[in-house]
Amino acid sequence: MIFSRLSFLNAASAFALLFAGDAAIRGVYAHGGHGGGEQLPEGKFRVTPVITIEGHGGFETNLDGKPEHYAIDGQFGYVFEWGLPNNGTFAIEAAIGPSAVYGEAEHFYGIVHAHGDDHDDHDDHDDHDDHDDHDDHDDHDDHDDHDDHDDHDDHDDHDDHDDHDDHDDHDDHDDHGHHDHGSGAPFKRTDVRGYLAARYQPNEKLAFQVAWMPYYVTGPGEEFGEGLKNEVGITVNYAFGDGDVNFALGDGLEDVIDGVFISVENRTGWESDSTYIGNYTDVWPGFGFNVDLLNITLSGGPRFYVPGSYSGLSSRTDWGGELELEYPITDKIALFAHWEPIYSSEDWGSEGGKGWNHHIGTGVTFSF
Repeated sequence: MIFSRLSFLNAASAFALLFAGDAAIRGVYAHGGHGGGEQLPEGKFRVTPVITIEGHGGFETNLDGKPEHYAIDGQFGYVFEWGLPNNGTFAIEAAIGPSAVYGEAEHFYGIVHAHGDDHDDHDDHDDHDDHDDHDDHDDHDDHDDHDDHDDHDDHDDHDDHDDHDDHDDHDDHDDHGHHDHGSGAPFKRTDVRGYLAARYQPNEKLAFQVAWMPYYVTGPGEEFGEGLKNEVGITVNYAFGDGDVNFALGDGLEDVIDGVFISVENRTGWESDSTYIGNYTDVWPGFGFNVDLLNITLSGGPRFYVPGSYSGLSSRTDWGGELELEYPITDKIALFAHWEPIYSSEDWGSEGGKGWNHHIGTGVTFSF
């Protein structure tokens, strides 16, 4: 299955994260949930059931103790599409499913130890993860679903501190698993992750998306407690060419412009106790192409991060990129993988922060 212009834009939108990155939640549309990539004629309607299974991990090498987290997600959902004039589409995507958490769950990018009045008893929390993720794009993140995909991960996907005690009960700090690095990343619990997005593509070059990525923490082990975390993403993608670049079919360097795009994505996150974590905006140019059936998307650029007031930190500019791969096994089954490194330009206080963190993920999508 060679990506059409439509599916290329969808993938670019889903992957603009992340893992985000975390996706992390990967948008089901960007990972094969596009009905085989066929252009939907004007006035036509299509419903595609989709199942996505993804394993992903975060590696916070920029923080003290270098904490890690892992999860296995199962997303079950639908993609509703309407064909529009000028080869455009309008789509609504919805998915929900369990997330098996190991070590600690994903949380919103850049989350730090809270120093406000309600967090005075957490002075020993030095190893907080920092995820963007899709997974990012996993939202990306769906750049769109990013990680739709997402993402954007951004990615990605994104906001959780699995190894911290309930924010409402600060008496037992021994349960903060990510301080016990000798224990690795043990299974913690099964949370619930959701994804809801609306995408409008008026033509073959331009696409807009709004996505909501809820995440329900089902039990103890989180600094901010049990409850519903929320992440909202707004993405705009513009493709400079027709997206039809396949080096296995004779395309050369003169055709590169056909695969170039730019993605602007803003993501905002709140923790389970409604603490505002912050927001970031990625302005990432990218390049998507095929080598026979393998689709490869590269993107990267600045991330303008504005932390919430709880952190006591000022705004900063980080830098990141993402490599995404997608390979169709059949017109109904697609494999995908992504890697998103992010470089933070400043320390976040006593826990460190300056340096690289990484999010990786891989999985499979079935469309019916």
